[in-house]
Amino acid sequence: MASILRIIAQRLALGILTLFVVSIVIFAAVNMLPGDFAQAILGQGATPEAIKAIREDLGLDQPPVTRYLQWLAGALQGDLGNSFAQANFASFAGTTATANSASVAAQLGPRFENTMFLAGVTAVIAVPFSIFLGILAALYRNSVFDRFTNIFTLSSISSPEFFLAYILILFLAVLNPLLPSLSNIYEGMDFGDRLTKTLLPALTLTLAVTAQLMRMTRAAIINLLASPYIEMARLKGMSPMRVIVKHALPNALAPIINVIALNLAYLITGVVVVEVVFVYPGIGQLFVDSVKIRDIPVVQACCLLFATAYILLNLTADIMSIISNPRLRHPK
Repeated sequence: MASILRIIAQRLALGILTLFVVSIVIFAAVNMLPGDFAQAILGQGATPEAIKAIREDLGLDQPPVTRYLQWLAGALQGDLGNSFAQANFASFAGTTATANSASVAAQLGPRFENTMFLAGVTAVIAVPFSIFLGILAALYRNSVFDRFTNIFTLSSISSPEFFLAYILILFLAVLNPLLPSLSNIYEGMDFGDRLTKTLLPALTLTLAVTAQLMRMTRAAIINLLASPYIEMARLKGMSPMRVIVKHALPNALAPIINVIALNLAYLITGVVVVEVVFVYPGIGQLFVDSVKIRDIPVVQACCLLFATAYILLNLTADIMSIISNPRLRHPK
């Protein structure tokens, strides 16, 4: 038990260090984006004095190191800053923006909830479906079913997400109007309607993640089928399906868990294109909109949230693999 806790502590420390390095990269990359927020808001006819005044109000005139340390200190306390766009629009409208209306965290909250709902629906569909396909492909390996499954999943993962999205829109929303083509989710929406409007982007993401998980399940099970205990189970007269499900699959969980966690991380961080295509009000859509108007605090917060989710899910996969595999718990 002590060895497991020590390994988990080492992984957590490494994750925190990685997140710190990533925060530096995020801040540097976002601040190197072309264009200027003050110039974008005031237009080409803006005077240098007006641009300077807005930059001073937003703190953009301070040195990059000072702004990074202020941003990092605020993020550690849960304060991601205020949105440039909302505060500026409120001031131009002749009103005073409240701290909550311009808060980045207030914008991220409902958007993150929507993205997590989309990722959850996709995971509920993709994970059992992929594992089931992987088991069948291993059971009937080198058969017509195995070859067709490999061709189909590889074709789906090789296609760009926006292409898959438009294909599904064509067949499931235009030619056969079974699902809505736009995911106009809003707060207080009925769960059934919310699920219906989320299904099409969820199916798009399912096609994008099924291949890797299915092929890993298939490869892990086939790799174990030559083991002595599998041969013994066969000699006892067990059916091939029972041998795979009862004996091979539990011992193949470590690599499968890794791939599941990586795909879950992808579902949270890789939804940008899908959310934009379906106009889904999630983190990805907010990220794209904020990049367009150079809203630096929101862009930085979205990138940091993506990085945190990705690192945490990778750490979870690492820890679950260690717990599920005695050879990793007791390395020699």
